[in-house]
Amino acid sequence: MAESSGRLQMLYAVHGKMMKVSEETDIVAHCLTHVGKVRKDNQDAVRICDSADEFTSMAGHLYGIADGMGGYSHGGVASLLALDTFFQTFYASNGISPLQKLRVGIQNANLGVCQAAQRMGAGRMGTTLTAINVIGRNLFVGHVGDSRAYLIRQGKSECLTNDHTRVGELVRMHVLPADKVRTHSQRSVLSKCLGVELFIQPDVFKISVQDDDMIILCTDGIWSVIEDEEFGEIRNEEDSPEQIGKRLIETALNRESDDNLSVAVIHLRHLGVAEYSDAPQRPWTISNLLRRIFK
Repeated sequence: MAESSGRLQMLYAVHGKMMKVSEETDIVAHCLTHVGKVRKDNQDAVRICDSADEFTSMAGHLYGIADGMGGYSHGGVASLLALDTFFQTFYASNGISPLQKLRVGIQNANLGVCQAAQRMGAGRMGTTLTAINVIGRNLFVGHVGDSRAYLIRQGKSECLTNDHTRVGELVRMHVLPADKVRTHSQRSVLSKCLGVELFIQPDVFKISVQDDDMIILCTDGIWSVIEDEEFGEIRNEEDSPEQIGKRLIETALNRESDDNLSVAVIHLRHLGVAEYSDAPQRPWTISNLLRRIFK
């Protein structure tokens, strides 16, 4: 369980330029994780930034969630390692855009899990990873797997991410109705995750956000038993990120979810206005990743 809040006037490096948020940013976040009723160990991991941290003042607010794959060895190790590597890489990647930082961070996390499995002789280790970066009124999203990011605005909820599963592919091909995903026998069969292949192509994108928006990151132990519109309904009934997180966990437990349960609730109470000033841009190359693979 963790919580982060604060009012900061920040300077961010974005697209090779310095971006000043000219108003105070007020974001409150809270995360929870629970082993659930069925599994013996918790293979989920959640991480939220510290609003007072110097990295946050330079790189924006960063949040991530990961779900280790129960069918592979050491899923809990994979999820923790993926988030640690992702956060370290993201904060160390200067002079590139947030979307590029998300790509590089996820790729490094993928390689880190692959290498750890090899060192441990653990066969294959796998995990999902979904992360967001909030800078001013911009939300940058990076995503691999079937953990989800929801946007809650004015009591209405919208799932921002696509599930990288066989069932998700059937929905996108219009072969399977979206309302059948939660009850499908192959709902949890991933088509893409970290730790299985040396290179990964994450989904990365940007959307605009507003004051009082809320972002919810959750693993499939949560969303598999809670309908999309219910996230907005629970937001209307509870006041704080902590209360919303507890309500989601309790609801999933009461509905007999068969997986670990993890959630991060981020309330964008007030967002500053971005102002840009020129600074040198340093392009990122793939050479560092190649050196990691072949060293």
